[in-house]
Amino acid sequence: MEKYSVLQTVYKSDEPAAFKTSLESMLTQTVQPAEVVLVKDGPVPESLQSVIDELDQAYPGIIVQVQLQTNVGLGLALNEGLKCCQYELIARMDSDDISLPTRCEKQLEMFAADPELDIVGCPVKEFKDDPQHIVGVRSVPLENDAIHRYARRRDPFNHPTVMYRKSKVMKYGPYGNFRKNQDSALWLDMLSNGCKAANCPEHLLLFRFDEGTYKKRKAWINTKSLIQIRWDSCRRGFSSFWDFLIVAVAQMGIFILPTFVQKFVYTKILRRSYES
Repeated sequence: MEKYSVLQTVYKSDEPAAFKTSLESMLTQTVQPAEVVLVKDGPVPESLQSVIDELDQAYPGIIVQVQLQTNVGLGLALNEGLKCCQYELIARMDSDDISLPTRCEKQLEMFAADPELDIVGCPVKEFKDDPQHIVGVRSVPLENDAIHRYARRRDPFNHPTVMYRKSKVMKYGPYGNFRKNQDSALWLDMLSNGCKAANCPEHLLLFRFDEGTYKKRKAWINTKSLIQIRWDSCRRGFSSFWDFLIVAVAQMGIFILPTFVQKFVYTKILRRSYES
């Protein structure tokens, strides 16, 4: 099977136990990565460095540490990591989520079956506190045409699940210098330039969801960046002005209205509850 890189960042405020579980979930994939490019976005405390050292000893020769002298933000940190990735296929991962063991194997199979694919993601199960405590699912469209249509108003990928081609990311991206929603901007850049995409139908990642997630999405910096990204998409003709207006109004509503309204929309309209 084709060799691939993992691209992940770590920041001083990341929780060590969650970070260890996340990084370990990529090192123990059924098809092990050839390298894990781990970008330290500024100095990290000993509690995080000890996790890196422990896993580096347990899985020698895989973790490539990229140290940034100062915190530059997720988008720019990922761009530094992209430069260091040796392989064409790159799997993204966040430092508080958990990839299931067959995630990368399933995605590699999809790339092998369709060499024209540029991005492959998957739906996720959301958990709170304990990975066994599943509270919801986040579904995404599966086929290329449906993904392109969906992307006019909403993200068609769960960003920590994607595996993509480095050459296409570097050609049409890379990540923009946004403090938030860097992934949204990249998907729109790639899709608007004709990149072919798919999502695996299986839930291959557990996404950590807590009360802080609502606060992050309600923040003005998140609202402002998303509206700007969607306006850029409208200007270049990927989405319509009507698409932009719907997104802008919805985002302003999230920013202005009380948090309980956001929770209602999120749990009852945008997401569905998980029932075993």
